[in-house]
Amino acid sequence: MEFYLQRYHTNPYALHLVQSLIHAGNQLFQTAEQTFSKLDHELAMLEHYRQTPFGQVRITASQYTLDKVLLPKLAKFQTRYPEIQLELISDTAFSDIISEQFDAGVRFGDLVAEGMIAVRISNDEEMAVIGSPDYFHTHGFPKTPSDLVHHQCLNYRYASGAMYHWDFIVNHEHIQVKTQGQWTFSNDYSIRNAAKLGLGLGYICKDLVQKELEKGELIQVLSEFSYTFTGFHLYYPHRNTSPALKCVIDALRE
Repeated sequence: MEFYLQRYHTNPYALHLVQSLIHAGNQLFQTAEQTFSKLDHELAMLEHYRQTPFGQVRITASQYTLDKVLLPKLAKFQTRYPEIQLELISDTAFSDIISEQFDAGVRFGDLVAEGMIAVRISNDEEMAVIGSPDYFHTHGFPKTPSDLVHHQCLNYRYASGAMYHWDFIVNHEHIQVKTQGQWTFSNDYSIRNAAKLGLGLGYICKDLVQKELEKGELIQVLSEFSYTFTGFHLYYPHRNTSPALKCVIDALRE
């Protein structure tokens, strides 16, 4: 390069032209280097997103299911899959997950609609009729499910408006009993608390009141007629699931 500068030093115009070309070449090189560096970065980010699941997963379930199953099993999601956002909606309306734009829902296996893909995520759930010692001291103990007509029962109403009928096994057959009572609730926790206050008999998952039963704060009755639901299942409409939902399914299976 010095040779060319010496050659053209007697011609100011030529020297200026050569210097301009050198400067332009350096600028072009720096620009190209920055462009390729940015391109490498973008390609690296693209590969990262290709290999890392990301996006939002919306799931509808009862509050009890959220507390007992989903939150404990998905607690490690924050560190394992930081690019996945979880939206867990407490709902008792048995919402249509397709029309409501949920990715999945959770129900007892017995209650999952036909055509849905269902994955078991918990053990079976035994139901229990429970009441406080004070309630039984005042009203006595029911001997069979048919005796419930003579008792104050804590009713459960779904968000859809439908009332829940209590399930039992009588003579090896599944029956449902329509109960009556002064109090109606929309979640299991309120029923448990109302039963502890002696307001009536509740019908909820036994696991939810296990501690109260052990402490004697509540008493289970009609246990020989108890109905057991097939465990909670995550259900979704088709096999063409997103990578993010697949990660949720794998975590809930653990």
